[in-house]
Amino acid sequence: MTPYQQLNAAYLAMIAHCPNACVELGLDEQLNRLPSPAPTDREQLLAKADAVLAAAEQCVDLDFDQQQDVTLMRLSAERVHFMHKLEREGRRRDHALPRAGEQISGGIFLLMSRDPRQAEQRLDNIRQRLAAVPALLEGTLAQLDRPIARWVQIEHDTLEELPSLFQSIQQWAEQVTYSDQPALQHNITSALDAIAAYRQGLDALPTATDFTLGEENARTLVALNGIELSLEQIHQHTRDFVADTLANLEQLRQTLVARYQLPEDTDADGVHQFLNQRFAVAVPDGRLQAVIERYQAEAERIGEFIQARQLFDEPDDHAMTIMRTPEFMAPMIPAGAMMQPAALADGTKTSQIYLTLSEALLDEHTELGIPVMMIHEGIPGHHLQLATASGNDSLVRRVFPAMELAEGWTTMLEDYMLDIGYMGELTDEARFIAKRDISRLSARVAIDLYFMTGQRHYLDIGYPVDTSSDDPFVNAGRLLKVVTGFTDGRVQGELNWYSQEPGYPMSYLVGNVLMWQLKRDFVHDGNALARDRAFHREVLACGNLPMAMVRARLAQRGRLRAAN
Repeated sequence: MTPYQQLNAAYLAMIAHCPNACVELGLDEQLNRLPSPAPTDREQLLAKADAVLAAAEQCVDLDFDQQQDVTLMRLSAERVHFMHKLEREGRRRDHALPRAGEQISGGIFLLMSRDPRQAEQRLDNIRQRLAAVPALLEGTLAQLDRPIARWVQIEHDTLEELPSLFQSIQQWAEQVTYSDQPALQHNITSALDAIAAYRQGLDALPTATDFTLGEENARTLVALNGIELSLEQIHQHTRDFVADTLANLEQLRQTLVARYQLPEDTDADGVHQFLNQRFAVAVPDGRLQAVIERYQAEAERIGEFIQARQLFDEPDDHAMTIMRTPEFMAPMIPAGAMMQPAALADGTKTSQIYLTLSEALLDEHTELGIPVMMIHEGIPGHHLQLATASGNDSLVRRVFPAMELAEGWTTMLEDYMLDIGYMGELTDEARFIAKRDISRLSARVAIDLYFMTGQRHYLDIGYPVDTSSDDPFVNAGRLLKVVTGFTDGRVQGELNWYSQEPGYPMSYLVGNVLMWQLKRDFVHDGNALARDRAFHREVLACGNLPMAMVRARLAQRGRLRAAN
């Protein structure tokens, strides 16, 4: 093998280390195992990361794309080291974060819902995974050191829903007449007993509240995500974004107040509530499945609109399913989310779109919000970009978590689809809802920076908010509520994942700003529509790259305006 091929092999070994990652990526490896909390497992992973770094040093005389691939693989290995060695107040961060519920459920759910093999094979894997639950829980409890109190509650919320997942497994096994049902039932019973004991052990542990990374660690993490901006630059972009968004919202508020003859002093919250009520989705007899059906119809309508204008190239073999968020995943998905295609699996590239539904959350799903959600999560948003990337010739570009590219692409398209008339006569109404929703991007950056560093000034982005509480979740919740008007349930769900995924929440706004900059600098000789098509094609062809590297690639291809 060439040095470049050896690097790819080392990188694949590193990303396939976790059994759940194997399921997510579509690899036929470790399907009957759960992740291990044992120290030896961590040491093996770090050794694989070292192998990637060593192999990267041997790669010379490469073309431009290969050089970018080497950089990506090196970043991935360095991030593995960083996250698994990150310490705060004398304890490792991963020892303060209990995620056993997620580690149990994540891979099992994908084996149930997305794996194309026969039910017998998948149930065999699930049965063996369930047999490993007691050891996983015992090992996790042994590793925990003053876990963060909020994260303990999230863990409890996730674990509370596992019995419903296990019941679904039993029902499925009965339906397909699974050959080893007694052993499956035994393993489920043992898993439930172990979960009960684990929860008691969790509650007996002393907890902490400070989950910050610290200023320097925050800077390092941002750089390892491939973002070439300082925290100060990110904060300033956020303040500028807020000023522009508030100005746009005020113009739209005035337009809608006049159109619907509302009282002149109706504020943005009042207009938002009015539109939610006026454009509420019909839910006959409280049948929430009707909301799923409405999303499915909208996805078809968007597809027809795009195809008629030939706006985007679609991969040859892809599909998208829309479903209600499983109960065990709901604590971390406040409104909707997308599980991307298995990037390394053969066959159809299928995404799963999850929608978190309840009577309390119906205001998150309206005739104005549903189109924006489907643009974001489906086509032309996440599904199209990630399904296209999963067919890239480069291994690392199929799997690298370039979140600011993914989120920048899809949030840019929320505006773009309205700009080209998708919502017709309801463009102002949809744009108002979309701008209110996209306001979350500024709050996410502010809260992400605040949660990572502990520095309260990052919450100052142009909104009058009291941030004097000693509880960071109270301060962050106040800002998010003022910025977005989200329901209390969604606010708390958003804060849950902000706190556990440092560096991810900021990727939305960072990506949005950089994507619009990239589009403004894009060079094409044709008309506006031809230029849009060419821009979409170039970005999608990059695969999963950080935005800085997307810009470098387009510049290398002569597609960007020269800097002044």
